[in-house]
Amino acid sequence: MSHLGVIRAQGEDAAKFLHGQLTQDFALLGMNEARLAAFLSAKGRMQASFIGFKRGADEVLLICSLDLLATTLKRLSMFVLRSKVKLTDATAQFALYGLAGEAAAAGLAQTPWAKADEGDASVVRLYPADGQPRALWVAPVGAPAPAGDALDPAQWHWSEVRSGIATLTSPVFEAFVPQMLNYESVGGVNFKKGCYPGQEVVARSQFRGTLKRRAYIAHATAQVQPGAEVFAIDDLEQPCGTVVQAAAAPEGGMDVIVSMQISAADGPVQVGAPTGVSLELQPLPYPLLDDI
Repeated sequence: MSHLGVIRAQGEDAAKFLHGQLTQDFALLGMNEARLAAFLSAKGRMQASFIGFKRGADEVLLICSLDLLATTLKRLSMFVLRSKVKLTDATAQFALYGLAGEAAAAGLAQTPWAKADEGDASVVRLYPADGQPRALWVAPVGAPAPAGDALDPAQWHWSEVRSGIATLTSPVFEAFVPQMLNYESVGGVNFKKGCYPGQEVVARSQFRGTLKRRAYIAHATAQVQPGAEVFAIDDLEQPCGTVVQAAAAPEGGMDVIVSMQISAADGPVQVGAPTGVSLELQPLPYPLLDDI
């Protein structure tokens, strides 16, 4: 998966440092679990998203979009100060694969973000796509590749969208607070942990009822790009949302994750104005926290 990169945090303060910077609890991170997390600006806007896990007592790997890695690594490094941790770009040292089907489920607990170590490889269970089990496989370069038939990368990108779990990329840098991508409902935010950059904004959005946007899965009849504006048909002057992630659908058109105003979800919407590509909203594959 060449679109992803790896940030390595090494040192006795690795987990403690990340705990103070990201939206999830890394202080209590065990060897059999992973974390979905975000790195925010002081205003609570997402600058990167990660799947993070331990490879050893003093080593944590963060998997993120490669196009945001350099910027994220630079900013994270600014906060290291006296912490006993070293942050590096370890993308060239690791191979990353996506697993789908029964091979993805073998040896892993049924819950998303469960992790198992298989020799040199670490395997993280992801959210399924249309009921299909999925996993992330990470191992040092040179380790034997996972067994199984090769999957078309386009099929994997489509499954990422169908899972409803958005990965932040540069076109939507600083566009959302985590709840606008449903991160609080899929294990991406811990409201009981200590402070981190942007924490006050995230907490206020959750507990004061100020959240007005959510992420939705939709089908587009033609090609659309991340970062494109979404409009309600009855108001083509002001955008009501943004395309977060998009992938070609096997049956034609594109499936997308869009973040948009909750009030617009009941009516027809399109990408672009005054003319545009129509969107057909589809059910989310997981319950939202408010609905549990």
